[in-house]
Amino acid sequence: MGGDGPTGQNGGESGGPAGDERAPAGQERGRGPGGLTARHGPWRRRKRDASTTRPRGIWSRDFGLFFTARAVAKLGDTMLPVALAAGLLQYGYGAGAVGLAMAASVGCFAGLVIFGGVFADRFSTRWLMIGADVTRLVSQSLAAVMFFTGHVVLWQICVIGAVNGAASAIFQPGVASTVPRLAADVQAANGAIRVAESGSQLAGPAVAGLLVAFASPGLVFAAHAGTYALSALCLLLLRLPPAAPDSRAPSNGFRKDLVQGWREFRSRSWLWGVIAVWCVLQIGASGPAVPLVATQVTQEYGPRAYGLVNSALGAGTVIGGLIALRLRPRRMLRAGSLALLGFALFPAAVGAGLGVPGMMAGCAVAGVGMSFWGVMWATSVQTQVPHDVLNRIHAYDVAGSLAMAPVGQALAGPAAGAFGTHHVLLAGGVVTLGCVAALLLIPAIRGLERADAPRMPSLPVPEPRPARSGPR
Repeated sequence: MGGDGPTGQNGGESGGPAGDERAPAGQERGRGPGGLTARHGPWRRRKRDASTTRPRGIWSRDFGLFFTARAVAKLGDTMLPVALAAGLLQYGYGAGAVGLAMAASVGCFAGLVIFGGVFADRFSTRWLMIGADVTRLVSQSLAAVMFFTGHVVLWQICVIGAVNGAASAIFQPGVASTVPRLAADVQAANGAIRVAESGSQLAGPAVAGLLVAFASPGLVFAAHAGTYALSALCLLLLRLPPAAPDSRAPSNGFRKDLVQGWREFRSRSWLWGVIAVWCVLQIGASGPAVPLVATQVTQEYGPRAYGLVNSALGAGTVIGGLIALRLRPRRMLRAGSLALLGFALFPAAVGAGLGVPGMMAGCAVAGVGMSFWGVMWATSVQTQVPHDVLNRIHAYDVAGSLAMAPVGQALAGPAAGAFGTHHVLLAGGVVTLGCVAALLLIPAIRGLERADAPRMPSLPVPEPRPARSGPR
């Protein structure tokens, strides 16, 4: 079950993280997972290994490089939709073409990320991520050339999007296992990365809009390619901790590795339980909310108001990441689920017609809740799952999290036409509350204790010394 700590059966550069390695021969071997007693637990093994392979804090040279890589890549990714929409519209294509180009990337990512998880557990995660960045550097450079020269063909743009999606599917699974390799404090590391990504998400559209207004969409694509070049350079300079010689996870073939990842995923009720609830949330709340909020706010108050509402949501995610750097709940998923209550305000504030200030406040609270949940969830997966299958399980997590989003978005229009946009958005708030209740009602989710919490062994009580006679 998911409550068991990491087994430490990782493959170093050829597989999962090296921070939690097997206990050397003669150290409690045979007395529990990884050779440790249940009393010691996974945290004590992690603490011992961290002292030799990772700094106690998070801000090391190598974590700084990974932090920079994630921040600049996120900045480029949030610039892309603006450039894609502005560029295709400029050359006579409609909104349907923009959606098709975006769907090509998302579809390839969702369809291939599970296979990327298998590759990440079998080969060097760092080199896979570098290769993915180089691939996207080349593809986005080609797109920039197309827009600079005026030779923009939709099917070619869709092919470039598909290549980007496939490269992202190779890149993303390795992120899960890289964080615990670089920082002993996994939660703080996830919180810092979440803050950086949220800040980039705020800045990206604004930067892209300025570049499009004063230059051309081609310059945005060139800048996007530059972010992948910088990310690849940071990962190239990265030094991951060495793995123990006997910690490499054996491979049984691609298909069997894929099946093993599914079995590990299915064996943890807290893991698949969250994904199942998340699918309902996407169909009934978050999926419809994204297009309906954009449409409703823009139609009623204009695009500037939608920009303010979206910025408030982004600011909330920054605050949520900062809070996650400080709070250390013992039951992380329970705390994250309670924070997720705030996400109900994202659709509900717009559905209730609160006005721009009210919608901004509601979206800010929603951003805080979603961001805090994201850190709690990522840290739980990274610290509870055996490291030799972590990349595969993270891939199943990502695929499951994305599976129902297109369904919810596709149902948004018909539902709004049948019941009204305001009613659908208010229903999304109710669905969010129901999903939070479901998370808290599942014992495996609400009762999951953090794996990196200190569990000190009981010490013998010293016997009292006999009283001394005579002068002291």
